[in-house]
Amino acid sequence: MEKYIIPAVIIIALILVLIKHIHVVKQSHAYVIERLGAFKSVWGVGIHVLTPFLDRIAKKVSLKEQVLDYPPQPVITKDNVTMQIDTVVYFQITDPKLYAYGVEQPMIAMETLTATTLRNIIGDLELDQTLTSRDVINTKMRAILDEATDPWGIKVNRVELKNILPPADIQNSMEKQMKAERDRRQAILQAEGQKHSAILVAEGQKESAILKASAEKEAAILKAEAEKQAAILKAEGEAQAILAVQQATADALKLLNEAHPNEQVIKLKALESMQVVANGQSTKIIIPSELQGLAGLAAGLKEIVKD
Repeated sequence: MEKYIIPAVIIIALILVLIKHIHVVKQSHAYVIERLGAFKSVWGVGIHVLTPFLDRIAKKVSLKEQVLDYPPQPVITKDNVTMQIDTVVYFQITDPKLYAYGVEQPMIAMETLTATTLRNIIGDLELDQTLTSRDVINTKMRAILDEATDPWGIKVNRVELKNILPPADIQNSMEKQMKAERDRRQAILQAEGQKHSAILVAEGQKESAILKASAEKEAAILKAEAEKQAAILKAEGEAQAILAVQQATADALKLLNEAHPNEQVIKLKALESMQVVANGQSTKIIIPSELQGLAGLAAGLKEIVKD
């Protein structure tokens, strides 16, 4: 019985050792394997068995995109302004072997490289350029870091400047400048508004004056037309009255001629005509001798009628 115990223990130990050396590599991960201190292979996704006492896992690498958020770094611009800039780097490990053997402590190396690259780029720019050229700085840093980290098996996908913090006195000056600029724009907008309002008022007054003049012109034309029409009607009325008088006179003469009047009737009609003439504006009236006797006779008859 005792002779089976030792082999059983050995078998159990081997099974435990074998189970311990079975590894499952998850998605988006890779294991760097060494045999006797030298690189052997890179394990991808799946089940793998490590050779006991010969192989070991040198490094477990994540192939996902990773983010490094560095604290603010002091940098000096071309015009000698010191500011604090913090950077965010998005990277991905593309070659686990180079990542494991390319550089000691890759994350520290990345941070140092990012800081020196940022200082070199900002050193060629002035303050105003730094504040307005984030995209340019991001693009330059990404290109430089990607090229520098390629031997390390790292690909830099994106670099972002998260915050740019100038000194307090520079910030105060910038705020005052921005306030002055806003005040200037407000004054310009207000002046343009007043100008536009004045133009509209002037155009309204001009339009009103034009309408008023047009109305007065129309009224004058209508008045003149009315006066003209009244004069025409008056003239036509007077002409018709004259025609009526002339027609009545002609008719009376016609009737008189048809009645064959004697000399006394003719003289009486002449006397009536003289009475009409006497009612006018003349101051002197010359009475024909033929009518003087008849006038005396008419005056005598008038006196007899009164008695």
